[in-house]
Amino acid sequence: MDLIKNIKEKPFVVFGRAGIDLFADPVGTSAEVAENFRSDIGGSSANICVGLCKLGHSSSLVTSVSDDVVGRFCFKRLQHYGVDTKYIKTISGEYRTSLALYESKIEDFQLCIYRNNAVDFQVTNADVDFVDYQAFGALITAGTVFANEPSRGSTFRAFEHAKKAGLPIIFDIDYRPYSWPSAKAASDILTRAGEASDLIVGNDEEFGFMAGSYDGGLEKARDLATQGKLVIFKMGEKGAITFADGKEIRTGIYPVTILKPNGAGDSFLAGLLASLANGFDLKQAVLRGSACASIVVANPGCAPAIPDHSELEAFLQTHDGPTPV
Repeated sequence: MDLIKNIKEKPFVVFGRAGIDLFADPVGTSAEVAENFRSDIGGSSANICVGLCKLGHSSSLVTSVSDDVVGRFCFKRLQHYGVDTKYIKTISGEYRTSLALYESKIEDFQLCIYRNNAVDFQVTNADVDFVDYQAFGALITAGTVFANEPSRGSTFRAFEHAKKAGLPIIFDIDYRPYSWPSAKAASDILTRAGEASDLIVGNDEEFGFMAGSYDGGLEKARDLATQGKLVIFKMGEKGAITFADGKEIRTGIYPVTILKPNGAGDSFLAGLLASLANGFDLKQAVLRGSACASIVVANPGCAPAIPDHSELEAFLQTHDGPTPV
């Protein structure tokens, strides 16, 4: 596949949001009574970038952050993990970098995300025109960028640049209802993005949303695959179905004691792409992505919980799995 050939040779360029994560400490503490919080970079696209870097691959993030202490924190944490920040724009005024506050516990888990005047929606045509697409092997985006303008239009413009440069487009549906003006708008626009992409990753609910009903999600994934796309349909504890070249590849998961539910999707995608770039076949790459997801949900935080190469290999050698399908 051209997609796999490309990502073996060049870095990744990722479009989407960066934010600050605050998670209650110690493990098991409810956020509303916590006296201490740990902090790190957050946001789906930033997490994907971090995961790729931790697994040995270069990534650049295209986004905007606010000209304040939170924006500077995100900028420095991205650099800490080795993410290329030259395409990140700082914006003054009332726009704000998003904040996620959550807990490391499953029972009565709480996640609160502040997206007021979200600065990452302020990526413009000029910003995406500035990117050197020839320097990259693939373009990755999470669906959040399409929820508002100008980032919606500018990201579709980036798709056009990527196609002209011969870059495959990798799309994580990442549907977040709170970001969208309406469910109808989200369904229409995310479907458009999926149809323009080469690799589409989402869970059963997200594909169901694109199809207009939960029960239609699997058929939606199959339909997109008939258009020549590589599609990964995630089903939580039931594993995943990968549609590729007219085949359906079913894979299980690596069972763990779940500490928190968030961060799995970002880690999965980073692990999948890093493994493809390292020469693993598609089935093994999906399984390694699943292992990365299991590691993240079993540990506090998102970016700090994403494994590096040695941690991933140690996990694969010591944990049961994958589950049978």
